[in-house]
Amino acid sequence: MKVTAFITIRLNSQRLPNKNILDLGGCPLSWYCCDHLLKCRNIDDIYIYCSDEKIMEYVPQDRRLKFLQREKWLDGDQIRAQDTYTAFVNDVDADIYVAGLTTAPFVRPETYENAIAKVISGEYDSAFAARREQSFAWYQGKPLNYDPALIARTQDLDPVFVETSGFFVFTRELWKEHKRRVGFSPYLCEVDQMEGIDIDTQEDFVMASRLIKEIGAV
Repeated sequence: MKVTAFITIRLNSQRLPNKNILDLGGCPLSWYCCDHLLKCRNIDDIYIYCSDEKIMEYVPQDRRLKFLQREKWLDGDQIRAQDTYTAFVNDVDADIYVAGLTTAPFVRPETYENAIAKVISGEYDSAFAARREQSFAWYQGKPLNYDPALIARTQDLDPVFVETSGFFVFTRELWKEHKRRVGFSPYLCEVDQMEGIDIDTQEDFVMASRLIKEIGAV
């Protein structure tokens, strides 16, 4: 069973200009996701999927990282992940795909490996990173997991799981037939607060920079 990881990167990010090549703890932001995927034992190929080969200057210099040039129109501001994923799946054949995101630099190699193994097992058709929130949650103006008339202890609340956009693992069949990265029997790969960090804004980047200074490395 062939497992292929791909990291979609564009150099014209809007909310945080030059986001993917900003220096985070001494390395470009795009470096971390690549480095952690390279350490996974159950990935066969890893592709950098970008319209500009210049990006290869900002990732680990490892021959296992393959550059695949995508079309420029996929850099548009209105482009959805579905468009990019479909283009990649059409270009590269595999049984299982791992979509890595540069904005999640703290996801550990063993977390990727665990999620991939669950999909390889056949028990799940997909896997994604999720953060457990065991607190008083509301949705559309209504309490989601508690009764306001019977205030429970937080440890007794039903947890809510929130996608972190850290990564997505899915089968070729799932994407080809349904264009879904989260399928009908997904594995929720629980990550901690640190792994769940997703960098999209300047505030996110500042927080991540402070965290790296505290822990020394990623």
